[in-house]
Amino acid sequence: MEAVALSAAQRSRALAGMAERELDILVVGGGVVGAGCALDAVTRGLSTALVEARDWASGTSSRSSKLMHGGLRYLEQFEFGLVAESLRERGLLLQRIAPHLVHPVQFLYPLKHRFWERPYVGSGLILYDTMGLTSGTARGVPHHKHLTRRGALKVAPGLKKSALIGAVQYYDGQVDDARHTMTVVRTAASYGALVANRARVLDYLREGDQVVGALVEDLMTGETREVRAKQVINSTGVWTDDTQHLADTRGEFHVHASKGVHFTVPRDRIQLDTGLILRTEKSVLFVIPWGRHWLIGTTDTDWDLDKARPSATSTDIEYLLEHVNRVLVNPLTTADIEGVYVGLRPLVAGAAESTAKLSRDHSVARPVPGMVVVAGGKYTTYRKMAEDTVDAAVRGLEQENVPESVTRDIPLLGADGYRALWNQRHELAEIWGLHVHRIEHLLNRYGSLCFEVLRLIAQDRSLADPLPGADDYLRAEALYGASNEGALHLDDVLARRTRAYFETFSRGVEAAPDAARLMGRVLGWTQADVDREVAAYEQAIEADRKAQEATDDQAADAARLVAVDLG
Repeated sequence: MEAVALSAAQRSRALAGMAERELDILVVGGGVVGAGCALDAVTRGLSTALVEARDWASGTSSRSSKLMHGGLRYLEQFEFGLVAESLRERGLLLQRIAPHLVHPVQFLYPLKHRFWERPYVGSGLILYDTMGLTSGTARGVPHHKHLTRRGALKVAPGLKKSALIGAVQYYDGQVDDARHTMTVVRTAASYGALVANRARVLDYLREGDQVVGALVEDLMTGETREVRAKQVINSTGVWTDDTQHLADTRGEFHVHASKGVHFTVPRDRIQLDTGLILRTEKSVLFVIPWGRHWLIGTTDTDWDLDKARPSATSTDIEYLLEHVNRVLVNPLTTADIEGVYVGLRPLVAGAAESTAKLSRDHSVARPVPGMVVVAGGKYTTYRKMAEDTVDAAVRGLEQENVPESVTRDIPLLGADGYRALWNQRHELAEIWGLHVHRIEHLLNRYGSLCFEVLRLIAQDRSLADPLPGADDYLRAEALYGASNEGALHLDDVLARRTRAYFETFSRGVEAAPDAARLMGRVLGWTQADVDREVAAYEQAIEADRKAQEATDDQAADAARLVAVDLG
C-alpha cells in the first residue's frame, strides 16, 4: 500500500469526491476515535469519508497525558473489563499496530506506608501484568519489580528520602497522541477513505426521521456541499451534545467535559531516571519523561466553558506544583515551566458526584435512524471503540456479508520495517549525513516514512537545520507537515505536527516566522499570509499566558478568547 500525502490538493479532491455519490459511512470528528472509525470502515470495504471542523486531533486527542496504558487506578474502582481491554490494546499498539509511535515507558510508584501498602500495590501490579499477558496480545513491556528505598533512590535521586520507604517499578506505553491520530487518518486515506480537515458540518440531511448525510462547509474556501451517506457516525468527543442537537435529538446519553492540565519542564530540573506516579487526594499525578523534558499532570475538574480552547489557571498550575514539590529535593517554580496545555476528557455523564468518579468506558448509541454516536472511553482503547461503533453502523446498513473488523492486524503507515531500520540507524546516519540522534528522532516520529523527510533534506540541505528556538525539530518537518500531513495553519505545525508549542519557553514563537515561510512554500502563501499566520499565533500564545495568570476558569476563559482563531 502506497502512503497517500495529506496535501491541500488531496483535501480538495476528497471534498469533491464526497459529494459525487452516496457513501456507506460518513464519520464526523477527526479525533483518534473518528480516525479509528474511518480506518475500520474503509478496511471492511465500505465507502468512507471523514470530516473534521478544525485540525486532526486538535481537541482532546492532542492534549492527553501521552500514555497508552491500562489505567492502573481503575483496578481500585473494580473496572476490570476496562483495564483488560486497555492492556490488550496497549499490547497491539506496541507490538503490531504502531511500534514506531508507541514505546514502553518506566514508572516508579513510591510507597509511603509500611506493612500493608507494598502487598496491596504489588498484588494490583501482579494483576495488571497478568491481564497484559492473558489479553491475547504480547504485553510488550517488562514485568514490574519491587525496590527498597535505597534501590529507588538510585533511579530517582531527585526524590526526598522522606517521600518514600520503598517503591514499585512498572511499565506502560507512551505516545505522541497528535502524531498518532494524524497517522491513523493518513492510513485510512491510503486505504481509500476520503478525508478532509477544516471541513465543518453545518447541519445533518434528513429524509423523514432518517439522517442521510450532512451539509459540509469547506472552511478554507467557504464552499458548502451535501455529503450523502447511508450511515453517519458522530464521533465528536466533548462536542457530542452539540452535534447531536443538529440532528434534532437530545441523544441517549450526554457527555461531560473534565479539564486536565499538564505542563513541561526541562529534563535537567528533576533528577530522575524514571517516570513517577503519585497519589493525590483527588486522583493521580504523573511525572512523565518526554524527550528532553518532563511532562507533569494532570488535574480533573469540571469544565463548561469554551470547548475549543480550554484554559489553564494559576490555580491549576499551583496545584500541580504543590503536589509534585512534596516529593522533590529541588522544588519546581513557575519559572521552570516551558509550556502548558489543557485537554478536555469526554466522559459519559452519569450520577457520579465528580468527573473524577465517572467511568472511562465508552458508549455507542443510535439516537435517530441513520446515525450512530460514540462517546466516552480513553485514548488507549480508540481502536476497540471504533470497531464497536462501525459494528453498530453496519447493522444499520442492512447489507449482507460486510466483513468484521480487521484493524487488529493493520499496521499504521510507517510501522512496517521500523524495527529493522532502528537497528540500522547508525548506518542511516552515515548515509544521510545526519547525527544518529536525528535519525532516531525521525524514526520515532515517522517510522519507515522518514525517507520522505530525508529526501527533502537531500534536495535542500538547509532543511536539515533545526527550527529556530525548537532544536528538536528539523526545518524539513515543518515543510513536510504542510505537504504530506494535512497542516493548513501555522498552529497545526507548531502545536501538533511538532510540539514546539509546549516544549519551548517561547512556546513556538521563535520558530513561527521560519515555520510559516516553509509552510508557505507548499501552500502558496503570500508574505501577507505568512505575516497573518505569525501574528495570529503570537496573539494566541499571549492570550494563553494571560489566561494562566487568572485564578478561576471564567477569567482564564475570557482572557484566552481574545485571540483570533484562524481555524
